[in-house]
Amino acid sequence: MRNWSSRLGKFPLIAAVALAACGGAEPSRLAIREDAAPALAALASPATAGAALLFAGDLPGARAAYEAELSSRPDQLGPLNDLAVGYLLDGHVDAARRLLDEVVASGTPRQQQAALLNLGALYAVEGHAVAAQAYLEAARALDATRPEPHYALALLADARGETAAARAALREAVRLDDGSARAAFAFPFREGRRHLEGLLAEQAGDTAAAGAAWRELSGARFPAVAGAAQRHLLER
Repeated sequence: MRNWSSRLGKFPLIAAVALAACGGAEPSRLAIREDAAPALAALASPATAGAALLFAGDLPGARAAYEAELSSRPDQLGPLNDLAVGYLLDGHVDAARRLLDEVVASGTPRQQQAALLNLGALYAVEGHAVAAQAYLEAARALDATRPEPHYALALLADARGETAAARAALREAVRLDDGSARAAFAFPFREGRRHLEGLLAEQAGDTAAAGAAWRELSGARFPAVAGAAQRHLLER
């Protein structure tokens, strides 16, 4: 990994965390817990080379691209958020959390919103629904005209059995989204993507697609998602 200590002198925590995540003690790994809810993560810049590699599943390549961008522009925290998403997708929870905390502390409002949303995703997949809710609501409060937090809140509410809240959040997300928001989403677990697809199909009145999603998810390894899918099937 690159030596960032000279280029990131104003962000010593970033350099220390990144170096530890790549070559130090093994970080925490993302695991499926009894009360976990798979969530979405959002990139700050979905049109970069790093993003293309990330969406293609090349997580080492994506991290290398983000590290190179940060080396040349250490004052830009958008790539730091996206690097954190790469760590989250790869299960490096501690590194992702600490990088996201740095973005929340020092980023622009838009960057802060993405980082808060991603912290909400991290806490959701760790099974800390109350903390996840708080981060997602904080992200929404920064700019309620952005659709991303509404999508994330819809997923979390549905996993918690709060059907009315999930539908209201999803309606608002779709109303605000021109299609670009969903293009910037990444999912630590495939069940999160499928859950959103099911909710969107149901919201659009596509009963066949929604039913297929709920049947698939009714046997999901996440009890919260399996329960939500079974509820949707019973409502049909």
